[in-house]
Amino acid sequence: MAGGANTAADVGTGGMATKLEAARIARSAGCATLIVSGLEPHPLRALAQGAKATLITAPATPLAAYKQWIAGSLEPAGAIAIDDGAAQALVGGRSLLASGVQRVEGRFDRGDCIRVVGLTGGALGVGLAAYAADEMERIRGRHSGEIEGLVGYKGPGVAIHRDDLVLDRP
Repeated sequence: MAGGANTAADVGTGGMATKLEAARIARSAGCATLIVSGLEPHPLRALAQGAKATLITAPATPLAAYKQWIAGSLEPAGAIAIDDGAAQALVGGRSLLASGVQRVEGRFDRGDCIRVVGLTGGALGVGLAAYAADEMERIRGRHSGEIEGLVGYKGPGVAIHRDDLVLDRP
């Protein structure tokens, strides 16, 4: 039912179909969207004063949508094996420290998706690496305070931040 773009020069472009597509994209990222009249000179003020609008809600938070993207859209470029203490910390909602990393597998860059496995190879989850594979190899098993000296720059104090980590469900 949504129409195409309006060609009149004095109104917005894109039409309702484009607005709904933009709202769909925002919704998939966990963001709610309000569609209000652009004919009003101050649409947000009009909305605060009770003007009609269309609210398109999001089923999840932006963080949940981000984690869904990590878990379902990215192909892991490598893996790291972690010890039991690190695995317990992850289950408790903590970030993965370099001290818990025991083995580095594959070639990956900082920001790449990597698998997190236990020492026996069992899958624990996936996350975005805070360091490239060669750097991860240098910092594995080491304390956070040693990282800068080992990699040559001040980076994050974790191997994978908890916000960039998705654990597998048992």
